[in-house]
This record gives sequence, C-alpha cells and structure tokens, in this order.
Amino acid sequence: MKITVIGAGNVGATCAESIVRMELANQIVLLDIRDGFAEGKAMDMNQTSSLHGFHSKVIGVTNDYKATAGSKVIVVTSGLPRKPGMTREELIGTNAGIVKSVVSEALKESPDAVIVVISNPMDTMTYLAVKESGLPKNKVIGMGGILDSSRFKYYLSEAMNCPVSDLQGTVIGGHGDTTMIPLTRMASYQSTPVSNYLSKERLEKVKSSTMVGGATLTGLIGTSAWYAPGASGAALVASIINDQKRIFPCCVYLDGEYGQKDICLGVPVVIGKNGWEKIIDYNLNDSEKASFSKSANAVRSMNSVLSDL
Repeated sequence: MKITVIGAGNVGATCAESIVRMELANQIVLLDIRDGFAEGKAMDMNQTSSLHGFHSKVIGVTNDYKATAGSKVIVVTSGLPRKPGMTREELIGTNAGIVKSVVSEALKESPDAVIVVISNPMDTMTYLAVKESGLPKNKVIGMGGILDSSRFKYYLSEAMNCPVSDLQGTVIGGHGDTTMIPLTRMASYQSTPVSNYLSKERLEKVKSSTMVGGATLTGLIGTSAWYAPGASGAALVASIINDQKRIFPCCVYLDGEYGQKDICLGVPVVIGKNGWEKIIDYNLNDSEKASFSKSANAVRSMNSVLSDL
C-alpha cells in the first residue's frame, strides 16, 4: 500500500508524519519541487521510527512522479501558504496552476487514486481538481470542514472548560473566514445541546472565533497553521484506507444536494475506501439554509476567477 503527499512544506510534512505514525501504508511518498527538501524531511521522519515504534517508511523525492505510482490516496498540499493579511481568495491565481499540474502528473501514475485536496483556497481548488481530473466526483475530497470542525470543538471546549472528546460539533459551507457555517444549533456535549451550558452571546463568540480561527493563527505565527491541518488530512486518509465509514464534513461536488449544483462545498459525508460514499442531510433550518446559500454564492464568485486564468 502506498500513499503520496505532494508538497513537503509544513502542512504536507505534518500530514505525512501523522500518516506514517498511524502506519496507514508501508510506503508514504513525500514529493516536493525543491531539490532535496522532501528527501531531507523523509530522512528526518524515518530517524524517529525507533522512538515512535512505527514500521512504515517515508520516501522523499524531488518532482519524481514515477515514485508515486500505484498510490491509493494522493494528498495535495502544494501551493503558497497564507501570509498575514492575505485572504484565501488571493491565492487562487498562483495555486490554481500548481494544483492543476500536480493532479495531472500524479494521476498519470495512479489513475485510480482518491485525491484529497488541502491546498487553499480549498473549495475552489477542489472544484478545479474535480473538473480537471476527470475522476468520478466521489474520488475528489476537500479536507477543510474537518479542520474547521476541530477548531469549533476547540473553542467550545475552552468556553465550557470540558474535554474536546466529550463534544460534537460540525462546520459546513465554504472553508473561508466568511463562508464557513459552525452549526451551533446542533453542537452537543455528551448528547445534550451546548446551548444548555452557554449563553447565546457566548455561543456567538465561539462561532465568530471559529470562523477566523485560521486568520488568528496566521497573525500569531506569520503563516498558515500546520499541526491541525496536517492531522485533519491524515484523519481523512485513515478513513479511506481503513474503510472506516466515518462521517466527516468535507468539501465535495454537489449535484442538487443541499439545494446546490456544480459546486464543491463542505457537507457531512460518509468516507470509505472509494472516497466519499454518501452525503448526509442534516435538515437545516431556514436560517442555516440561507447561510449555506450565501456561502455557495461567495464560493461561486471565487470559482469564476478560474475562467479568467
């Protein structure tokens, strides 16, 4: 079994490290365009095997797609990271060309692979991957909702002073500061609504903190976050490789679901060995439906930039 991670930067390397420590495949290929960069990251990771007790091997390569042949999953993290003050939308021009190229090259060697997109702006890059790859729609998955939901649960746990593991919370819609939709109405603490424990004002603060969670980290550390994005990507890969059938909020191609067509947006889906298998209907109320429609309109606006490139 082989898994490929394209892009050996902070997110890609962290994702690869999480995958190797979970031993999801005997080979994890880490590819980057910078000479020796992926090789160095791979060597560093492999030197932790006796300490962490894993038996998988990371193989670093410089732009050698032949080494990725036969991959079950290809994780795309390539592209420029966000800088302070930069929106995900501003990344479209540069990252679209990168994502288009790496997906094309990777599929030449692994035509049956499931593609996991982490590159930003993720909704638009996922849509681009669906359109350019020619793969069945279920084989292209954007990771963003998993990350946003992990941040949602983090802020809930901070507000409630309780373990994250006792919370359930989902974020749908676009993976952007103004397009994501933390479903506060459905969030729960040990099967009871979190609204039983938090005031409306406090819950609204959790929601707003979640929505700017990525920008908050970018401002603090000077670039995009990587620990949680890498772990989120690895969790998605694990559900594919192990056919776990986990329900994750992921960016997938919609064809009428949630009232939207010809767009990739975050919705709850069942993840198994063939990619996403089923979209789960959360029966949104009128307010949530309106927010989802607004999110879709914003993502379509971003997608329209692709036609001008």
